[in-house]
Amino acid sequence: MQLTIGKLAAAGDVGVETIRYYQRRGLIGTPARSGGDGWGGGIRRYDENDVRRLKFIRSAQAAGFTLEEIGELLALEASDDRARVRDLARQRIEVLDAKIAQMTEARAALARLATQCAASDKGPCPILAAFET
Repeated sequence: MQLTIGKLAAAGDVGVETIRYYQRRGLIGTPARSGGDGWGGGIRRYDENDVRRLKFIRSAQAAGFTLEEIGELLALEASDDRARVRDLARQRIEVLDAKIAQMTEARAALARLATQCAASDKGPCPILAAFET
């Protein structure tokens, strides 16, 4: 399977500029141009390994990993350092737990404000007043 950058982007459900950004970050390789004559000629071709890597990046992002951490995970894939992969996953879980706690707290506060807002039709809405402070 040989894909253009546009087809690779479509396969990973991202834009072409996202592919280029990942290339600049060293997460996806930049293949040589094939065919064509002279400067700028030819087309870069990507294969199923590039599709797999792109999907890995997108899945790891969905799990909350940063691009820096994803770069480390990709490097660890070749080394088979399971202990480091586990450490990275545990660190990510701690960050996610903290975000969940923060969002739960924000949700509870917003629910209280919504109840206060519904309790009266007079004066400023407590929700709007809370955002002003």
